[in-house]
Amino acid sequence: MKKIFINHTNHSSVQWSQEQRIAAEKYGEIIDLPFPNIGADWNEEKISQFVALNAKKIIEMNPAAVLCQGEYNYTYSMINYLKQNDIVVLAAASERVVDESVAADGTTQRISSFKFVQFRQYK
Repeated sequence: MKKIFINHTNHSSVQWSQEQRIAAEKYGEIIDLPFPNIGADWNEEKISQFVALNAKKIIEMNPAAVLCQGEYNYTYSMINYLKQNDIVVLAAASERVVDESVAADGTTQRISSFKFVQFRQYK
């Protein structure tokens, strides 16, 4: 059985840096499972339903690891669900680089860039 790394985030792995791709591929082939668009009006029950639905898909794929980041309530529930099923769950750790400039009219512009450093396992 081939090893896989599931990217369960809002960010397609196509957009990742080479460093992040290499780190993920150590776990196996990268497969994107898009993160659901969680509505602000969703209650805990609806979120739990989506967690159960997506967790079932993930567990059936038998991944070596899952990158899970996104809306907090869903992510928290998903991480716990997957860990209870002995699946390694990761977060991407990145350095935030901010470039700030002040225009002549006094307005400030900030541009944030994120540089991938490593994956960290949820324990």
